[in-house]
Amino acid sequence: MKTFDIVIPVTFCALHELDEQEQQLVAAANKARSRAYAPFSQFKVGVALRLENGETVAGSNQENEAFPSGMCAERVALFYANSQYPKSAIVAIAVAATTTEPVCICGACRQALLQSERRYGKKIKVLMVAGKIVQIVNSVEELLPLSFRLSSKI
Repeated sequence: MKTFDIVIPVTFCALHELDEQEQQLVAAANKARSRAYAPFSQFKVGVALRLENGETVAGSNQENEAFPSGMCAERVALFYANSQYPKSAIVAIAVAATTTEPVCICGACRQALLQSERRYGKKIKVLMVAGKIVQIVNSVEELLPLSFRLSSKI
């Protein structure tokens, strides 16, 4: 039997410590959050993606009374980006929620974003924001180290 530790490096900083591009991405995520449709949970989330081609794509969570028919903000933005800009990798994602502490991306969205990292062979920088507090992870894979992957034997 072998045991190993999984270590995830997370950087904590204040919003003003981000570079200008990252601050703009956070602002776009906050703006997207204001468009969330969350009448049941009141938990509003906005996301902004910066693509390799320079475009910014935003999304917000969309709830549905027939749970789980709604969609998380991350997948709303991701699927739009992949359908409209299929040749452009995602460089960074900012996630902003109506909380006092940054929230982490849910498992389903981590898996979907990880597929995008694998699809393009490029890491996606993750910025998780609440107010003026930011947590940064250098790739989605670091958030989901024991991820699902189809066997290469198929």
